[in-house]
Formats: sequence, C-alpha cells, structure tokens
Amino acid sequence: MIVTSSPKGTEDLLPEDSYRWQYLEKKFKETADAYNYKEIRVPTFEHTELFERGVGDTTDVVEKQMYTFNDKGGRSITLRPEGTASVVRSFLQNSLYALPMPMKAFYNIACFRYENKQKGRLREFHQFGVEAFGAQNATMDAEIVSLAINFLTSVGLTDLSVNINSIGCPECRKAYSDALKEYLKPRYDELCDTCKGRFERNPLRIIDCKSEVCQDIVKNAPTLLDYICDDCREHFEQFKACLDAMDVKYTIDSGIVRGLDYYTKTVFEIISGDFTVCGGGRYDGLVEELGGKSTPAVGFGLGIERLLLRLEETGVEIPKPDAVTLYIAPMGDTAVSAAQKLAYELRKAGVSVDTDHLGRGLRASMKYADKLGAKNTLVLGDNEIETGKAKIKNMATGEETEVSLDGLAEYFR
Repeated sequence: MIVTSSPKGTEDLLPEDSYRWQYLEKKFKETADAYNYKEIRVPTFEHTELFERGVGDTTDVVEKQMYTFNDKGGRSITLRPEGTASVVRSFLQNSLYALPMPMKAFYNIACFRYENKQKGRLREFHQFGVEAFGAQNATMDAEIVSLAINFLTSVGLTDLSVNINSIGCPECRKAYSDALKEYLKPRYDELCDTCKGRFERNPLRIIDCKSEVCQDIVKNAPTLLDYICDDCREHFEQFKACLDAMDVKYTIDSGIVRGLDYYTKTVFEIISGDFTVCGGGRYDGLVEELGGKSTPAVGFGLGIERLLLRLEETGVEIPKPDAVTLYIAPMGDTAVSAAQKLAYELRKAGVSVDTDHLGRGLRASMKYADKLGAKNTLVLGDNEIETGKAKIKNMATGEETEVSLDGLAEYFR
C-alpha cells in the first residue's frame, strides 16, 4: 500500500494556496457579522441515528454516501455529511432555544460523503453555512438568501441566478405524493432500483434522482406548487415579495426539491455557470423530529471547493497577502544569534520578519529574499552589531536607509 498519497477524494491544501481559503473565510465571517450571525463549531462525527432521522433514510446521502463505522464501544458513528443536523443537535443539547429568538449561527466545516470524485466534488469537502431558528416569517428565508448573494458578490461572482420553489408542508405533500405515485405507476418498472424503493416510502425523492432514466420519467410530472396549502402558498408569496423588495432577481423552478428530507416550504439554489454554489431552505419540523419543541428554522450550505473552482473559471483573482516586511541576512557566527534576537523582538512588535537558517552567503541570501518577495532586507554583520545601526534596503526601489537597530520596530510602524 502506498502511504505517500492521500485517500481518493481528498486533497491537500498547500501553503501557496491557503491564502485563497483564508480570504473566503474572512469575507464570509464579515458578511455573517453584518447580519448578526455568530459562529458555531460542532464535532466532526456524530451518532449515526442523528443523520438517519434528520437527513432522511431515503436520501442518497444516507443510503449511499455516509462514512459510518462502529467505535470501540460498539456505537455506530458517522462522519458528518452536512452541517444542519449537527447544529440542530447542538441547539437542543445546549438549550440554545432559551436564547432570544431568532438564534442565528454560521459555520465553516469539513463534511464527508462517499461519492465518485468529480469536478468540484470530493469525499472530504468544505462548507460555509448559516442556520436561523425561531422565526416563522418568510422574511428570514429572504434574509439568508440575501446573505448568500452578498457574500458571493463580495468575492467577485456576478453571474448569479437564484432559483426558488416551495415544497410545502407534510400535510400538503401527502396529496402531492399520491398524485406523483399515480403519474409514476405506468413507468414504475423503468425506475432505477433505488427509486423503486422510494416509490412507497418517499416518492418525492424520485424527482431528485440523478439517473437519466428517472429524470426523463419525471420531467412532465405534476408540480408540488400546484398542491401546496393556503398557508404554504401565503408563505411563498411573502418570500417572493421580500426578494422583490430587495431587488433580488429569481426564477421559480418547480424541479427544486433539495436532496435532504428535512426541508419544508421554501427551498432555493444559487447558480453560477453550471455550478450550484449554494443551496438551502426551511426545515420547520427538524427540531421536533430530533426531540425538541416545534421550532421554525431555515438555513443554507455553500461549497467552498466549488466556489473556488467557479472563481477560477470566471477569472476572479483573489488578492495575495502582503509579503514578509523584512528579511534579515546574518553574516558571521555572532550575527546568527543576533539576527534571531532581532527577529524575535520585531515579531513581538507585530513586524513580519524572516531570516536565514541555512548559513547562506550574502548573494544567496539576497536571492532567497527576492524569491520570498520580501519588501525590505537588512544585512547584519559585526559592524552593524558594533555600531547598533544597519541599512534597510527597499527591494522595490533599491533605496537604502540607515536605521538604528533599536528603532527598527518604530521605523516599520
């Protein structure tokens, strides 16, 4: 077995690329802060039952994609395949329902799903997400859509399409399920094996099947919007009115059902090119399903890898961080320890500093400083140590300035 390669469907984040992730993380936090969402951090793994009950045992995620194993105590454990169920579990376990409502949280997590590696999809992938609890009004649905749009536009995506739908509540979905089953019956034998299993338990999942045959079968199926009750219709109309008020352009797409069973009423997707970069909706029954009191809730998940790919495709350049402010090149044995002391003091003062650890000569040190992109260099030898002064060279202009070693922090400040 080769142990110098990562498992299939995982990728390393290298030092030269990490700034792109850090930039997106910073932008997402800034956007969440503007909407008064506070960060929540949840465990990487949970009891398997949490996802079976929360996500739904007829979904592709639970049926095919979860990383599940027994721990040494014989308990069934699953690496989280998504964030919402874990946040709801935390909401209940930590009595967050006692806080003033709505309780609004955001997260930045790794998720795990066993699926074939493809463009923008990995077995270990990363998500930004938000969840809001306690608000029944569709104003909250519209708020999280606007949050996603503000974030995506802030990082450079301008070709966004917002697709929305209502999948109703459990009551009005019953009538739709009956109508859908009547429509599917004549072509039942053509359905894939997975969808045959869903036919009685949850026919709505068939609409979300990725099989081309199943997609062809359901393309002319009745739409759920024709079956939603008055309350769900009123909620959808309020949602659309809020988007209109914010001048958010959208398209009603009756084919959106989302891939997880906990959704009710509002569902939406935000698309750029051929990428669905963000998706979410309302899940008013999930808190109660997991043992709490009935609590309205709404949220979204946003794939970071897919977003990075789309930004690259559209030519958006993420700004690189500032290079190291000062590179110190020690010349001679005495200067080596003096350089370490000087770098230490400057770093404590908030100055970005690097220095030599390989015993390079002057020419090699300057070449290395240039590769680092250092803004300034300082050659430290016996003379500089003795006089307490050294010349700072601006690498962009070539200009040299003599500065007291004791005054370097103030000089760069």
